[in-house]
Amino acid sequence: MDKQWKEMYEAAKAVRKEVKISETVIAGEVSAAVLSTSGKIYTGVCLDTCSSLGICAERNAIFNMITNGEYEIARVLAIMPDGSSGAPCGACRELMVQLMPNGKYRNIEIMLDFDIGKTVKLGDITPMWPILSGDWI
Repeated sequence: MDKQWKEMYEAAKAVRKEVKISETVIAGEVSAAVLSTSGKIYTGVCLDTCSSLGICAERNAIFNMITNGEYEIARVLAIMPDGSSGAPCGACRELMVQLMPNGKYRNIEIMLDFDIGKTVKLGDITPMWPILSGDWI
């Protein structure tokens, strides 16, 4: 596994800490690191609420990237509550597609299993967004 994945894992691990903010809000069960195409790592944590107002760690990290003036993603890594890594949810995938249309989203690398170094391209797990991706025939 290359150095960037290890740095992303350590960055996500450093911000992952479950915190009960109130009776209806918990933060930090999941953390994520996003590597921009410039090579900078941005992190975020999930925010779970009793309604649908929460946010995934991956989107939080992407919003952090956007806040810092970057708009293109190279890699995404998320650490789940049990410490494993996994793929982004549909809402996170859709945001990445919309941020990087015309098929550019397809090359975003996703860490599926950090322990064994298993990755996948976003285009392989999100192949059916032809209108948004500019790939419509």
